[in-house]
Amino acid sequence: MSEPATPLPPVDAESAPDGSGVLYAGLAYGMWGVLPLYWKLLSSVPAFELTVHRVLWCALFVAAVTAVRGHMGRIVAIFRDRRTLGMLALSSFLISVNWTLYIYCVAADRLVESALGYYMTPLVSFALGFMLFGERLSRLKTFAVALAGAAVVAQAVSLGSVPWISPGLALTFGIYGYLRKKAPVAALDGLLVETLLLLPFTAGLVGWWAFNGGAFPSPVWSTNALLLLAGPMTAVPLALFAAGARRVRMTTLGFLQYIAPSVTLMVAIFLFHEPFTPGDLISFGCVWAAIVIAAVDGGGLKFPGRTRA
Repeated sequence: MSEPATPLPPVDAESAPDGSGVLYAGLAYGMWGVLPLYWKLLSSVPAFELTVHRVLWCALFVAAVTAVRGHMGRIVAIFRDRRTLGMLALSSFLISVNWTLYIYCVAADRLVESALGYYMTPLVSFALGFMLFGERLSRLKTFAVALAGAAVVAQAVSLGSVPWISPGLALTFGIYGYLRKKAPVAALDGLLVETLLLLPFTAGLVGWWAFNGGAFPSPVWSTNALLLLAGPMTAVPLALFAAGARRVRMTTLGFLQYIAPSVTLMVAIFLFHEPFTPGDLISFGCVWAAIVIAAVDGGGLKFPGRTRA
């Protein structure tokens, strides 16, 4: 591994509880919960194309913010550290897949499945910690993970096919979370590097689509504005989350994370009028029970990663 020219910036440290931290984190999770309403305005744009725009404009927005803050030296240091850069390249791929799946859920009216996926994420993280990192699971946490598996089986029976959206969202974000925990970078610095790594690809695709019937530029000015604002809409809740994470205990943050899928579930049922079937009730019941068991066993659920959809 090559040595960076300057030390990598430290990851935000956990500190004592702070009311403002709960507010910042709560706002972040609330924004993530209602973001489907924003992506729904762009439902005419294919999910993959929308993800490409999201990554491109996020990279440019966060780069501008980083330059104004005078932190570009941190980004240069990250690019000179091959090991860290390799982890962020893999996490970049995973979060891109996660975002594409999530936007597909909005376009295809399958938000209930996406909410289940994000409820399952910390339980998947327990399993990944056991399988990949040799972490020990208590009997109660093992039972909680088994309940998450039962939720997938119940969903398969309800759908009549092998479910892939909920496990796909949980696995991609769970593995992403572990990679980001191991990478010694702050939240916004990591996001910028992840999106910059894809910049040649995303800029090239947007340029090609511009001359071959893509969504941008559009004769409808509102579509252009919504696509350009996809960058800030991605970065702002992350900035709020990063501010909150520095001010609250990780266990507190772990419970706050359930605001997002809970709000998303309400949006899906009451605003988008997606069906909530008896099979969904069984699947969610298994996961909700698993969350309670894991919380009781460990005094709280630790947040599995640093960045959300």
